[in-house]
Amino acid sequence: MSFKKIIFCFMSITFMRQAYADNSALALLKESDRGRGGIVEGLQWTAEVETIEKGDSSTREFIIKAKADNAYVEATVPARNKGEVFLFNDRNMWFFKPNLKKPVSISARQKLVGQAANGDIASTHYARDYTATIEKSETIDGQKTAVLMLVAKNKNLTYDKIRYWIREKDKLAIKAEFLTLNGVVFKIATIKYENTLSLNGKIFPFVSQLEIADAKYANNKSIIKYKNPKIINLADAIFNINNLTR
Repeated sequence: MSFKKIIFCFMSITFMRQAYADNSALALLKESDRGRGGIVEGLQWTAEVETIEKGDSSTREFIIKAKADNAYVEATVPARNKGEVFLFNDRNMWFFKPNLKKPVSISARQKLVGQAANGDIASTHYARDYTATIEKSETIDGQKTAVLMLVAKNKNLTYDKIRYWIREKDKLAIKAEFLTLNGVVFKIATIKYENTLSLNGKIFPFVSQLEIADAKYANNKSIIKYKNPKIINLADAIFNINNLTR
């Protein structure tokens, strides 16, 4: 076999391995998304966001209604924020409150409260929004995980890069590191699944808590608790930006 043929075969095998790895990463990501709300059916839950900064604690609550690529998030607690609405239309995000004449376009990256960004409260479609590759395997608390590197497909997503740990036994994401474009970790998240949902006759785990901590100051953190999740029928009109001012 000639040298050129050897090089060609090597490159072909390398390409096939990379393509297989990329497909495996995407499949893992799609499965993990379901446990955090990434389903096409209508879904509703209550999110309680506790923020701890420099020893002080505060709490906000939201009712979240999600369907496919859309989400409607309404603040309920505290009273001063009651009635504020965050609307996700695909990758676009809008904010509205009663004293505004019309909704305002906002960024998913903007700070919601503490370590939680706007996009953290309802954005769960990582398989849609990020390109995934498998970096390595790692054991956490005796359980094998696949470690994925996620790179944002465009600039209006919540994070540029995410290192994501997905448990092999049930395909649930249990840890994330949020990175800058230069690869510097600035926030670390841990995820729990103590809720369940029933869909098409099957019961599967659903996220119960997402804790996001500052990478340098671990005591500064936001804890998002997911309560009373349920599959419900949601009209598309809920996610129409033109209906916010009515």
